[in-house]
Amino acid sequence: MITLHYLNNSRAQRILWLLEELGLEYDVKTYNRNPVTIMAPASLRKIHALGKSPVITDDKTDVTLAESGAIIEYLIDTYANGQFKPKKEDAAYWDYVYWMHYAEGSLMPPLLVSLVITKMREAKMPFFIKPIAKMLTTKVMAAFVSPNVKSHMSFIDAHLAKHEWFAGDEFSAADVQMSFPLEASVTRGIASSYPNICAYVKRFQAREAYQKALNNGTDYAYATKQAA
Repeated sequence: MITLHYLNNSRAQRILWLLEELGLEYDVKTYNRNPVTIMAPASLRKIHALGKSPVITDDKTDVTLAESGAIIEYLIDTYANGQFKPKKEDAAYWDYVYWMHYAEGSLMPPLLVSLVITKMREAKMPFFIKPIAKMLTTKVMAAFVSPNVKSHMSFIDAHLAKHEWFAGDEFSAADVQMSFPLEASVTRGIASSYPNICAYVKRFQAREAYQKALNNGTDYAYATKQAA
């Protein structure tokens, strides 16, 4: 049995989605963020030393694995029977590899910096420090973060203008990996002016397996359950 160690409002949702796409039996053990720090609880460190989510444990192979990309590759290579990943001789194969790495390696860092700066602006602080903090964060956003995020959104939107899915014409695990940063960007308004990204997010969120996963998880702020 595969156990998914699931933290609310986290990347774990995309692993839950992939488990549904693969039709695997699984168990979900849920963890809730600290409402003050928004961090994962210390109990996750009992599963993996870094205390992050997602993490899976697979009794069949005696594997405990963290990191979304690694988990996705493990599930695909172990259980997919050739589904959801182009063959190496296919033209789409290297697109698949690229987007699998791009999601966390290139796209998430500027999105995370943007989120941190937004939280800094909203944080309570002494009145005499707030103008300085606002000035510094505004300069960082204008000079670095916003142009970088815009560049990524334009790049992705242009790709999706020509392709229904990220790796060729077929849905693949690369779409699962790309889902979290894009639906978070749409929800936060970062991608709201990019029509192809918005359409893509609606497209994958309408998949039957995605909706099943949404119902089997806990709090997830980046998607809405569809009416039965």
